[in-house]
Amino acid sequence: MSVFTELSASVAAAWLENYSLGTLQRLEGIAEGVQNSNFFLRTSGGEYVLTLFEQVPQAQLPFYTQLLAHLAARGIPCPAPVANRRDEYLGELAGRPALIVSRLAGVSVARPTPAQCAAIGAALAELHLAAQSAPVSQPHPRGPAWCVEVAAQLVPHLAPDAAALLADELQQQRASRPGGLPRGIIHADLFRDNVLFVGDRVSGLLDFYFAGVDDLLFDLAVVANDWCTAAGGQVDADRCRLLLAAYERRRPLTAGERSAWPMLLRAAALRFWLSRLHDRLLPRPGEVVTQRDPGIYREILLAHRASGERTLLTRCRA
Repeated sequence: MSVFTELSASVAAAWLENYSLGTLQRLEGIAEGVQNSNFFLRTSGGEYVLTLFEQVPQAQLPFYTQLLAHLAARGIPCPAPVANRRDEYLGELAGRPALIVSRLAGVSVARPTPAQCAAIGAALAELHLAAQSAPVSQPHPRGPAWCVEVAAQLVPHLAPDAAALLADELQQQRASRPGGLPRGIIHADLFRDNVLFVGDRVSGLLDFYFAGVDDLLFDLAVVANDWCTAAGGQVDADRCRLLLAAYERRRPLTAGERSAWPMLLRAAALRFWLSRLHDRLLPRPGEVVTQRDPGIYREILLAHRASGERTLLTRCRA
């Protein structure tokens, strides 16, 4: 989440007349994140989040709104889209597609406890299971093809050692990432700042705007890399075991997924190294833009590459 498009309270108040949410009381930009313009919205009817979509193709937006509505109706703690007076989820504000969703209780955690690592593993499995019956589908927009495309854009801007690492990892992913793994709609960005807790209970799963169909194990690897990595990019084996055990109590991994785990950890690290490099080296203008250190994910990728398959399987499997 971030703010790229300025929005005045008076403009927002006039637009809210399309909804049955009462009158505007407060509008506050949300600085975290890098994808859309987001605002906390308080009206006389309650607390909401307003999103102006900056990059997501408009043709994809019905997928996200219907996915959120589907998951929320099945008890997944995600933002529920709010329809306007014409029973439409999506509108237009400040020249951007706009969506209002419910604001969820809780806070994100920078240093998750072991119990919270287990809780997010369980929540991710429940999300995967609930999404199987979603009436909508689309490919994961930042899957392997996106990685290849963005890497080509970045290579002229990289130091030789980074370019060599990138080329080698892309080649190894093409050669060694297994096919035939269980697939479905994944969140694809379930970082700590996209999860809310009340105590050790997951109260909110946020920011589904990278969601799409991919290997379910890739989603689990994204979470493990963010939630279970210690200093130096090394896996924290205890937290990783708790994460995987809680996930598997709801959706057991296949033998193929267990074998693929080391390569999927690398694939997830590569994806976020690339996106952070892109935001750093080819930035978009914005009023408030949060950039995140790509070096962290280079470090995680290098640690996975150095650990080797046997070590990762031994230390991280449930």
